[in-house]
Amino acid sequence: MARATGTRADEIHARLRADILGGVLAPGEKLAFGQLQTRYDVSTGVLREVLPRLVEQGLAVSEAQLGFRVVPVSVPDLVELTDARVFVESEALRRSIAHGDVEWESAVLAARHRLSRTAPVDAGGRVSEAWLAAHSAFHGALMQACPNTRLVHIVRSLRDVSEVYRCWSVRSPESAARDVDAEHDRIAAAAVDRDADRAVDELRRHIELTTDLLVAGQRAAHDV
Repeated sequence: MARATGTRADEIHARLRADILGGVLAPGEKLAFGQLQTRYDVSTGVLREVLPRLVEQGLAVSEAQLGFRVVPVSVPDLVELTDARVFVESEALRRSIAHGDVEWESAVLAARHRLSRTAPVDAGGRVSEAWLAAHSAFHGALMQACPNTRLVHIVRSLRDVSEVYRCWSVRSPESAARDVDAEHDRIAAAAVDRDADRAVDELRRHIELTTDLLVAGQRAAHDV
C-alpha cells in the first residue's frame, strides 16, 4: 500500500511541477487543498506529501496560517537568483568538465541535439513543456559529471525556479532576435573541448542575458 501511495505522490508531484514551470499555476497563486483535490483528483494525504517537496525544490512556499503558494516572483529576486546561479553553476560546470569522460561528452551532445530539435513554444503560445524538459536535460547533462551531488542538487533547484521566471515574464522585443541555439552550441562545444574558462564564460553570458531580457520585458509591460 505504501508503495502505491508513493507512486501516486510521484505522479501528482510531476503534474504540479509541470504546471508551475509551464505557467499554468501562476507565481504567488494559492495552492488550496480543496481546489487541488478537485483539479488533480487526489487525496489530502498525497498533497501533504507532495507540497513540502515543492517547497524543498524552491517551487512553492509555505506560510504560517496561510498554507502553500506557488513561489512568488519579483525583479529584485530574479537578480539575486541570477547571481546565485552564475556562482554555483560555474563551479559545478568546472568540476564536471574536469571529471567528465567520453560518455559524458556523448550525453552533452545528445542532449544538445534533442534541445535543438524541440519547438520552444506550444500551440497556445506558451513555453512548451517538451522544450522545458529538453532544456533542463541539456543543462543537467552539462553538470552530470560533477562528483559533488549536493552541489548538483542546488544547481537543479535554482534552475527550476529560474524556469518559473521564464514562464512568468513578458517577452521583450529583443528576445525575438536572440539566437538561443547558438548560445547552447557554444556552451556545449566549449565543454566537450574541455575549455573550462570558455565554457563558464559562455554559461555566464547565457544566464545573464536571459535575466536581462526577462527584466526588460517586465519593465516594458509595466510601461504600457
